[in-house]
Amino acid sequence: MKSVLFVSNGHGEAAIAARIARETGKLANLRCDHLALVGVASPWAPLHDVGPRRKMPSGGIVAMGNVRNLARDVVAGLGPLTIAQWRFLVRTGGDYSAIAAVGDLFALFMALRARAPVVFVGTAKSVYVAPYGRFEERLIRRAAVAFVRDAATAQRLHAHGIPARDANVMADLGVPEQPQRPSMTGDPLVAIFPGSRDDAYEQAAFLLTVLAGVKAMRPGIRGVLSVAPGLKAERFAATLQGVGLRVDPRADSLEPFSVYAGGNEIARAWTGEIGAAIELAQLVLGQAGTANEAAAAAGVPVIAFEGGGWYRRRQVALLGGALRVLPRDSQSGAREVAELVANERERERMARIGRERLGAPGAARRIAEEIVRLCA
Repeated sequence: MKSVLFVSNGHGEAAIAARIARETGKLANLRCDHLALVGVASPWAPLHDVGPRRKMPSGGIVAMGNVRNLARDVVAGLGPLTIAQWRFLVRTGGDYSAIAAVGDLFALFMALRARAPVVFVGTAKSVYVAPYGRFEERLIRRAAVAFVRDAATAQRLHAHGIPARDANVMADLGVPEQPQRPSMTGDPLVAIFPGSRDDAYEQAAFLLTVLAGVKAMRPGIRGVLSVAPGLKAERFAATLQGVGLRVDPRADSLEPFSVYAGGNEIARAWTGEIGAAIELAQLVLGQAGTANEAAAAAGVPVIAFEGGGWYRRRQVALLGGALRVLPRDSQSGAREVAELVANERERERMARIGRERLGAPGAARRIAEEIVRLCA
C-alpha cells in the first residue's frame, strides 16, 4: 500500500490534515501518516502518528515575531525536537509517495527535507493580513502543488509566477461528517469555543460567565461548550466552579458534563466534531483559532474578546466584519451579545462576510485529488 505523510504544526492544522486525509481515503487506498511538528498527537482518523513529537507550550503559535512563545518552546526542548524531526524526514521521507505540509512555511520547509513531492496547504498567511514574502515565495515554488487560503492570495502568487490555487479547508470543518449532534437546545443556541491550548479552561470560564449574563436578559439562550481533544473534563469542572458555576457530570462521552448558573443549565460540554456544534448554532463565543474561522465560513457570526494579542488582530484582519472583538468585561460583553442576538440584520451581514472571506466547502476534496494524482 502506498503512503502519504501529513506534516502539521498545530492543533487546527492537524484537524485540517485529518479532513484532507479522509477525503483522500475516499479516492484511493492510501495509508495516511502524520508528523506533528509541535508534538500534538492526532486523535482523528485516519491519521497515524509517526516520528518524534513533544507538546510545546505555544501550541505552535510562534509566528509573526512572537518572541515570548518561541522562547518558551526553546526552553521546553524545541531545538532538539526539530533536529530529530528533520532527521526523521530525511531518513524516511523517501518511503512516501507524497508529503502534505499543512500550516505555515515552517511546515513546508520541514516537509521539503523529504525525498518526495510536496503538496503545500497554506493556512496561516493571506494578503488580508500578511502576504507571503520573497523568501517564502521561493519555498512555495519548490512545492509540487500549492494551495492557499483565499483567492486574493492565490492571485498575488500567480502574478509572481507561482501557480497557487485557493482552497480553504476551514470551510469544510464547519460541515459535520458524523451523525452525532449535540442534544442541547436553546433559543438561540450558542457554540462556545475556548480553544485547544492550556488557557482553554480559563477562557471557558470567562465565556460561560458572559453566557450566564446573557441568559439573565434572554432566558432561552443556552450553549454548547466545545472540549478539544486532550483537554480534561475534571479541570474544566474545577475552573468553572472557581467562578461560581456548577458542573454536573453526565454518563456520556460525547457530552461529559453540564454547566449550571444557579439552578439553570446554561451549557453542555461537547467532545464531538466542531462542525456539529456550528451546524446548530446561531452565534459563536470563541477565543479559538480554527474553530472561529470554521464558524465564520459556515455563516455563523463570531464574537471574541480582547486578550489574544497579535493572533486575535490577525484573525480580525482575516475575517473582517464576520468577527466582532469586545473588551474583556463579562457584564458589558453580555449586554453586547444580547443586543447582537436581537439584531437579525447585523447577524446576516456578519454571516455574509464570513462566507465571502473563507469560501465554500469542498477544498479538502480538491486537495485530496492532487495528492492522489501525485501518488499514482
